[in-house]
Amino acid sequence: MSQKLSEINLKVYLDDENVPDTIEWQATDAPEPGMQEAKAMMISLWDADARNALRIDLWTKDMSIDDMNDFFFQVLLTMADTYKRATNNKEIMADMKQFAREFAEKASEQTSQS
Repeated sequence: MSQKLSEINLKVYLDDENVPDTIEWQATDAPEPGMQEAKAMMISLWDADARNALRIDLWTKDMSIDDMNDFFFQVLLTMADTYKRATNNKEIMADMKQFAREFAEKASEQTSQS
């Protein structure tokens, strides 16, 4: 059986204080060719031997709180969909999506009060 190779490349440009200034990514299967810019990223990897999630969470210094709230809301929705595809558990997916909606409401309220 042959395998297909798919690559994801990331570039993180840091300022003098090692804070991300620019994040760029490129993937062989991406809809757009070439490097694409992103304001934030979350990468999670599962270490089955240690039974531990490893992660990289980065965002650029010009990422607004409103954008971060939207980013988290969309990531939570995506996680719910991924969880359902992996487990076929529709009930927990619905609970996760409800939590995402509640998160978005609370985050929006708190941001507007600031």
